[in-house]
Amino acid sequence: MGIYDGFKFKPAKWLPSKHLSLEDLERLRNLPREEMEYVNENGYQVKLVRNPGMCAMMDMFYRIVMSDVNDTKLTMICPNPWAIRYLSLVEMINKFGVSCRNVHAFAMDEFADEDGNVCPNTYAPGLGYSFMNNFYGRIREDLRPDVSQWHTFNNDVKERGVYSRMIEDCGGGGADVIYSATGWPGHIAFIDPDTEEFKADSLEEFITLKSGLVTQNPMSTCENSLFSQVGKAGDCWAVPPRAATIGPSDVVNARERVVVHDCLNADGSSWQKMITRIENYGPISKECPSSIVRLGKGTCYMLEGLSSPIKCWFSGMQPKDV
Repeated sequence: MGIYDGFKFKPAKWLPSKHLSLEDLERLRNLPREEMEYVNENGYQVKLVRNPGMCAMMDMFYRIVMSDVNDTKLTMICPNPWAIRYLSLVEMINKFGVSCRNVHAFAMDEFADEDGNVCPNTYAPGLGYSFMNNFYGRIREDLRPDVSQWHTFNNDVKERGVYSRMIEDCGGGGADVIYSATGWPGHIAFIDPDTEEFKADSLEEFITLKSGLVTQNPMSTCENSLFSQVGKAGDCWAVPPRAATIGPSDVVNARERVVVHDCLNADGSSWQKMITRIENYGPISKECPSSIVRLGKGTCYMLEGLSSPIKCWFSGMQPKDV
């Protein structure tokens, strides 16, 4: 069984998708590349590409262009901080004179303190700050929509379902598209597994839950401590403990999903490799919230480098090689 040879153990109880058997986990670790690209019955596909982030931004650019050309409304749910990607996108918008007058954009989440106070857009490490300053604020003034069309979480919209209703009202039942990535615990936005706020008895109930405050899974706090806005230093003390976030219903109500999986270090290591497999090739479940993207039409752009099987240091090595 690979990693469990000679010493079997149950993974920690606080891990996402802890219901998976050891055999299932080993199957996911060793999934061959030729089985990783697919299109499921819902129209959701996984594509292995060289630059997933660029694919997502070109998708967004195309939709914005078409909203201008066809003079049609576009409602998007967007991840953050994504500063470099948004700056590149805006460079093309400005260069080619693409009007964003029809674009309505919703940031998918924001940090909150222990009492549920959502951080303001003036808070530099915040997600709304990045969304407004690296995306909206960089669009050329004559191409920029009214600020009322760019939405972020605040204390006025943090209560259960308020932000979801805003998205539904704007998008005629849901967003046209949601852009997302995933995190260590298999979250999408701050929809973490096993939280009291997103507790449900079944997947069917889970996907009806709407936006609101949530207490972060400790894995989310650890992951966020590696982001540039808090120093990329493992400084978990710099990460607020709670968040305001869209709900599972906003993910499934969107007419299309675009997902990015691209976290790979220069040496080939990756914190994302295993959760990528659980999300895309394990069961669709509330234990891995990001897996619900597979319930509808969409595309997951996955970095080619994530397609190699997961091997431990001893695999294929002899004592003389250590």
